[in-house]
Amino acid sequence: MILTIAKREFRSMFLSPLAWVILAVIQLILAWSFFKSIDVFFEIQSDLTTLKNAPGVTDLIASPLFEVASIILLMLTPLLTMRLISEEKRSGTMSLLLSAPLSISEIVLGKYLGLLFFIMIIVLLIVLMPASLAMGTQLDYAKMLCGAFGLFIMLAAFSSAGLYMSSLTENPMIAAISTFGFLLLLWMINVNSASAGDGANLLSYLSLHTHFSAMMRGILNTRDIAYFILFITGFVVLTIRQLETQRLQG
Repeated sequence: MILTIAKREFRSMFLSPLAWVILAVIQLILAWSFFKSIDVFFEIQSDLTTLKNAPGVTDLIASPLFEVASIILLMLTPLLTMRLISEEKRSGTMSLLLSAPLSISEIVLGKYLGLLFFIMIIVLLIVLMPASLAMGTQLDYAKMLCGAFGLFIMLAAFSSAGLYMSSLTENPMIAAISTFGFLLLLWMINVNSASAGDGANLLSYLSLHTHFSAMMRGILNTRDIAYFILFITGFVVLTIRQLETQRLQG
């Protein structure tokens, strides 16, 4: 039943012009960033030959592309998540879902999984840009795949927070603004934590960017993966609890 809901949610996203507009905006901006990075690489290529252990194409083109993508999707993901539950509430279809022979866990996981299918398409389209350079140069596939995985799991974390915010209100715009503000806070929470100490370490661990940037450097460790898994699980569980409370109150 979860897969049935996920397929329905995935198809409904492509029935809305919003999903197509978001895909077009992402590809347009990232294509410009991609070609700009290639131009910069050609300009400094002669200087790189004189450096020992000089950065390669993956470091100078693929990794910056993923960094730009993360910032753009930080702004656009709330637009994808804002209607997941709030629109169902506003239209009255959520009451039908809650009265159906489905558990709330199945409803929430189905909607979340459907969104992840869409996120996979976004990440795949982004990865295809630097992957196309393999026809003319050598790429560090391990680092590029690590960066792609980091981008995907971070977008999954964005989506779980947006899902929860969408369950709190009937207004999709409020859900989108709340999600963006929350994600931006977690993205920048360690900006002023340069001083040493337990407080700085805590802020650094809570920051989404801290764990994402490590993967951009090709460092894949259990600490970062555990952070994202706990983040995703926590907000999915909170969403389920929120809907269960609303079902009891209704």
